[in-house]
Amino acid sequence: MPEAPAAFPLESCYGAAADHGCSFGILSFEPAEVPEVPPMQPLSTSLVLIALLAVAAPLAARFLDRVLKVPVVVFEIILGMVLGPSLLGWIQSTQFTDTLADFGLAMLFFVAGNEIDFAAIQGRPAKRAGAGWLISLAAGIGAGLVLAPGPEAAVIIGVALCSTALGTLLPILRDAGESKSPIGITVAALGAVGEFGPLVAVSLFFSGRELGPATAVLLGFVLLTGLAIFLASRARHSLLHSQVTRTLHTSGQFAVRSIMFILSVLVVLSMVLGLDMLLGAFAAGVLWKVAIARAPEQDRHVIEMKIDAIAFGFLVPIFFIDTGIDFELNALTSSPATLALVPLFLVLLLVIRGLPSLLAAPPKSTPGDKRAIVLFAATGLPIIVAVTGIGRDEGLITSGIASALVGAGMLSVLLFPLLALRQHRRSAAGTKRPPVPSR
Repeated sequence: MPEAPAAFPLESCYGAAADHGCSFGILSFEPAEVPEVPPMQPLSTSLVLIALLAVAAPLAARFLDRVLKVPVVVFEIILGMVLGPSLLGWIQSTQFTDTLADFGLAMLFFVAGNEIDFAAIQGRPAKRAGAGWLISLAAGIGAGLVLAPGPEAAVIIGVALCSTALGTLLPILRDAGESKSPIGITVAALGAVGEFGPLVAVSLFFSGRELGPATAVLLGFVLLTGLAIFLASRARHSLLHSQVTRTLHTSGQFAVRSIMFILSVLVVLSMVLGLDMLLGAFAAGVLWKVAIARAPEQDRHVIEMKIDAIAFGFLVPIFFIDTGIDFELNALTSSPATLALVPLFLVLLLVIRGLPSLLAAPPKSTPGDKRAIVLFAATGLPIIVAVTGIGRDEGLITSGIASALVGAGMLSVLLFPLLALRQHRRSAAGTKRPPVPSR
């Protein structure tokens, strides 16, 4: 009977296996390398915290709603600033989050182009809003020449000061039930010109081309998109509408996919031509509005809800939070002179952008409504963020001036719509108040 093999000294092999491997007769093995658990990446942390801030912002707005009606975008910016590198440093801006923020900004301008009722603002509101914007542009560049060292920096400041945040104001007006009122139509006209005009100016002056070729390229883009919009308005789109209806409540989602396709094509086209991408996003919103205009009203309503969900539930909050994250608070507080630029720019928004907008005030407007129009028109942030980013990246303006302009834009979004709605409501209450009978 053969002898049983001696028990293998596992304890003696364990130590050897841990370092050099171990052999069992003809069998051998090498120690497995235990992978190190990588620390949580900045991108993972940033994504989770940005999503948390996107949830926290509307809750904070609701908490203060009874005391003070503050737009949600204000909380998004402030929370991003608090958790960003300027203060706590919990969130770091990454290339991925910056790309999502760019999509959010593009989506904000798409919504603005999609929600403009051109039939309502055509004629007197659009013409007077355009005239007021030209006055604002000239006055803004003049102020820039006083505040900035060179003409290019003056144009950056002037374009920033003549902008109106239509994409920010439209949801506020809609939530207040004023989007179809005379003052809502006036603000829509002012906002359309106050967003489209600065985009044209940026494309002309900062495309990297001489003014003549830049104008030709811009006209070519306008002609192409104008032709597309004209053809879309003439076509019946029966196939498009039937496909949209058929997939509206299925995983096909043809409407949403078509929106993303149109938005991507026009944004890429504008970038290829050396124009500002927001010009393409704005044009995409107008084109989609025309293409879907003859669809059943119920379907259009559902599509609008889906657009709002994608824009204001996902992409746009990332843009505003990222704006707070990237806000250079240290550059703003580096000197008292730089910090003093914030209230100065805030006043200049009222004077340069607000006052000329009175040209578009509806006939027989009350003093309260006129004050409301000034405040609404002077509300600006997205264009300010975009144009100051260009100026800072190109070395045309300092980080301090850029931060002061963005800070003034933040304060305008915080203060002006709230004050404007109060002025308008007081004016409406005064006109509805029954006259006191004379004795």
